[in-house]
Amino acid sequence: MGEKNILAYFKSPEEAEGAARKLQALRVVDLSIDRFSKYPGEGYDPLNPITGKISSLAAVTQDGEITNPSAGILAAADPAASGMSHGGQGGPTGHDILLTVVVDESSHHQALRIIEEVGGIT
Repeated sequence: MGEKNILAYFKSPEEAEGAARKLQALRVVDLSIDRFSKYPGEGYDPLNPITGKISSLAAVTQDGEITNPSAGILAAADPAASGMSHGGQGGPTGHDILLTVVVDESSHHQALRIIEEVGGIT
């Protein structure tokens, strides 16, 4: 039989890990959990704002690690930079954790049910 892949989105790593534990019973072929963002970088390295060494407004307001001036300008133009948006880490939905799973074709529908039962969006 063939394999099927599933991309599922969660609000927290703990939710995705819970789904992953349940999916292991299906003998998954491959599984990964990652956080994604619409901004570049791996996280925020806080600097003292008094010194003026801030890469971008987005670095302060959106926890972005902006390493390119053009990306900083683009990110600072986002409504979330003003503090007037409730976009959160993962945007308006808050689902910024991605569970990627590859399962055998015979257990694909069962895997989808497990993911939806624990709060994932496919």
